[in-house]
Amino acid sequence: MQEYIVNEVNTLRTQKNITQEELAERLKVSRQTIIAIEKGNYTPSVLLALKIAGYFKLPVEHIFKISYEK
Repeated sequence: MQEYIVNEVNTLRTQKNITQEELAERLKVSRQTIIAIEKGNYTPSVLLALKIAGYFKLPVEHIFKISYEK
């Protein structure tokens, strides 16, 4: 069974009403990185996942989860 990391970054970002560019600037990454994370094409490092969790003031496991379906 294949494991995948799924995330809620797009949903949380939309709820906070900020653009991908604004989130990227706050996290000091490129907009392309945010796009790739939101699409599930890139799994962030632990450091970046912690920064994202800190920005949204949520536990990492609320934002990133393991799934067995893509």
